[in-house]
Amino acid sequence: MARYTGADCRLCRREGVKLFLKGDRCYSDKCGVERRPFPPGQAGKKRPRDSEYRVQLREKQKAKRSYGILEKQFRNYYELASRQQGITGENLLRLLESRLDNVVYRLGFAASRDEARQTVRHNHILVNGKRVNIPSYRVRPGDLVSLAPKARDLVVVKAAIISSARVEVPGWLQVDVEKLQGTVLSLPQRDQIDLAVREQLIIELYSK
Repeated sequence: MARYTGADCRLCRREGVKLFLKGDRCYSDKCGVERRPFPPGQAGKKRPRDSEYRVQLREKQKAKRSYGILEKQFRNYYELASRQQGITGENLLRLLESRLDNVVYRLGFAASRDEARQTVRHNHILVNGKRVNIPSYRVRPGDLVSLAPKARDLVVVKAAIISSARVEVPGWLQVDVEKLQGTVLSLPQRDQIDLAVREQLIIELYSK
């Protein structure tokens, strides 16, 4: 499974916003964006020219990096979204939000999407009582997502649940902290996705 293996804070600094890729670190004074609020590299402090293409590209990179996927997979999501009924940009975000690793993160069972992806890959997640170890698995309304019995005592999971108390679970999900499980009530609407991305610019970029 191909994935980015570099420094996460570098990605946030490149986009100029917090993408919350490092869990608790993003809320502390160790956050890379807080400590060095300029893009990485020798030319980081120079002001780049804001061309139309650059603005569109940055929005696409911001979304892609937030969900931790690479270019080929992101484009596949765009092509699938463009074939669905409705607004393509909203369809795209809905597909990304319905990934199993994102749902595990949104439910508070992992401190970051990266951690959620690892939790899924290590067979710690059940969907409707069956083990699913594919991070890109698409959940559907009515699905029950829970932690496997052996995963409930993991230190990293307990820490994530404690730290997730600061983040509100979106309205399209329902979590039962006592049972360590959550239910997918529906697929998310745009106002239920707290991602600061102008998805229309992404569609314009791919439509060229």
